Amino acid sequence: MDLINIKHPEEAVSFKQAVLQGLGSDQGLFFPRSITPLEDVDSLLQQSFVPRSAAILHHLLDGELDQQAVLEMAESAFDFPLPTRALSDTVSALELFHGPSLAFKDFGARFMARCLVRFRDQGPMTILTATSGDTGAAVAHAYYQQAGIKVVILYPKGRISPLQEKLFCTLGGNIRTVAVNADFDTCQALVKQSFDDPVLRRQIGLNSANSINIARLVAQACYYFEAAAQSADVSRLVFSVPSGNFGNVTAGLLARALGLPYKRLIAATNANDTVPRFLTSGRWNPHTTVATLTNAMDISNPNNFPRVLELETRHKMSLSELLSSFSLSDEDTRSAMLALWQQGYMADPHSALAWAALQSDLKDDELGCFLCTAHPAKFIEAIKDVLEMDIPLPDVLAEVQAKKILSSTIMGDFAELKSILLQE
Repeated sequence: MDLINIKHPEEAVSFKQAVLQGLGSDQGLFFPRSITPLEDVDSLLQQSFVPRSAAILHHLLDGELDQQAVLEMAESAFDFPLPTRALSDTVSALELFHGPSLAFKDFGARFMARCLVRFRDQGPMTILTATSGDTGAAVAHAYYQQAGIKVVILYPKGRISPLQEKLFCTLGGNIRTVAVNADFDTCQALVKQSFDDPVLRRQIGLNSANSINIARLVAQACYYFEAAAQSADVSRLVFSVPSGNFGNVTAGLLARALGLPYKRLIAATNANDTVPRFLTSGRWNPHTTVATLTNAMDISNPNNFPRVLELETRHKMSLSELLSSFSLSDEDTRSAMLALWQQGYMADPHSALAWAALQSDLKDDELGCFLCTAHPAKFIEAIKDVLEMDIPLPDVLAEVQAKKILSSTIMGDFAELKSILLQE
């Protein structure tokens, strides 16, 4: 797989190098130099999820791993259900929250973990990642108790749900969690600063498990094919994706570049509306991040959007035809949660926001699929507030509910973070 640094295209690496390195020079993101469409998508859509995903990943990796190795990695990483629920004749929900951390991030985090097991040498390795909620749990559980790998997870203090925090901040061992007295964009900036420090990178073997890492994105492209396989007519299919850091949107557009012939994609955002404003005005003007009900999407400077633009400029994807983006308020989100429940479907705030955007934009001749990115119980406070009801906790959440948070706290200063990273 031939990948280039978007900021410095002369910097080319293999998939293995990109996974181990995380970021290119000058904080540049790695992305394929070229994308060859799959030869027979119709036949692939007849397969079940794991063998189809292995075929897609083997095609993308272009021989860097043999077919059997990729199949074994897919079988191990994607060992949980991926159901599609029909809400009506025209709208369905793709439930991505049945993995160990109850969020869509399990797909990318678990596949990346298996890549690192195969690729890494015996030197030190520290996984540094920032989370606005769900990435932290997925990464923590993917790497927990893996010998030789330390994990440091940054998150904005007080801006994720209590159960989200409990799910990854109570493990201990090789998982260290750091609450940052700032917003997610600050956490993300600290990760990038760390990668800009060559001595630090070399000394601790720094890597990232954010959607910064290309292994996360290629894995996430696979579930778009599953939704298409369940659709009555892929050519009429419209995806609606709750969008914060835009990794999920990038993965969906990558699936399109691979030849999945869905019609278009909606990026649903909350009040942090940098992308909707950009697509309307052509001006990139992030505002100060504001806290919302959909906290995992409280991001004003989405890290993956340069990859979206790369698909347009280098790969000639027509974003004006394929991508639209809408900003919805917390009130819109609450109304959507209630409306879905009245139809007999319980959704967390992020998934409900994606459904609302789909409802507002779906045409009469289109079929819609909204991505359900987290289990409703991870946002039990919102469920109680909006639906005025209690719901039982899944076992994985019930087990951590009473556990002690093990996080330390910093003020968003790089020197503080560097000190933590260099601790034995």
